[in-house]
Amino acid sequence: MSHLITTQSALDSLYGEVGEASRVKETDRIVPVYRALVEAAPFAVLATCGPEGLDCSPRGDGPGFVRVVDEKSLLLPDRRGNNRIDSLRNIVHDPRIALLFLIPGVGETLRINGRATISADPALLESFSVDGKAPRTVLSIAVEAVFFQCSRAVVRADLWNPDKRIARQTLPSAGQILAALSEGTTGGETYDKALPERVQATLY
Repeated sequence: MSHLITTQSALDSLYGEVGEASRVKETDRIVPVYRALVEAAPFAVLATCGPEGLDCSPRGDGPGFVRVVDEKSLLLPDRRGNNRIDSLRNIVHDPRIALLFLIPGVGETLRINGRATISADPALLESFSVDGKAPRTVLSIAVEAVFFQCSRAVVRADLWNPDKRIARQTLPSAGQILAALSEGTTGGETYDKALPERVQATLY
C-alpha cells in the first residue's frame, strides 16, 4: 500500500510536465482539421456516467455517422441495439459524455468531451433514416473539448495489422457466453446459427 498514488502532487512528480504539443492540440470547438477526422470515422466509443455508475458503449455506422452541425455541435443517432439503453439512462441523469473516434488504418484517435441531450424530434429522426428506418432518438452534443490522441496505443496494439487478426472461432461465441451465464437457458448453438441473419436484419 505504500506505493499507492493518492495525490495530484505525487502524480505530477512521477509524470512531469505536459509537453507543448499536448497543450496546443486541445480546442473547445471542432476546428476544420478535427472535423475531417470526425467525418472519416465509422466507429466511436461513447462514455457516460450516472447514478448506477459508468458506461462505455460502442457506436458505429458509415463514415461521418456522427454529424457535425457546427463547430460546437454534434448529432449522434441511437441505432437499434439491445434496448438496455445504459448510455441514455445515464444521460438523463448526467449530461456529461466523452467520445473516442477510431478510423481504420489511422493511428491517431480523436477525443471529444461535452454534454448531451436526448431528442425524439420526428424531423430530426427522419433526417437520419437508413433504408426507411429512423433511429428512436438522437443525441445532441454540445462540444466542450476536442483533441487528438497520438498513435502510440494503436501502434503498440498493432491494431490495424491484418496478420494479427484473431480467428473468431478461437474465442467463446455470443451463444456460448449466454449459455454459460444462463446455465443453458439462453443462447447456445441455435442462437449462434441465427445470429448473423438477425444482425443483418436489425441493423437499422
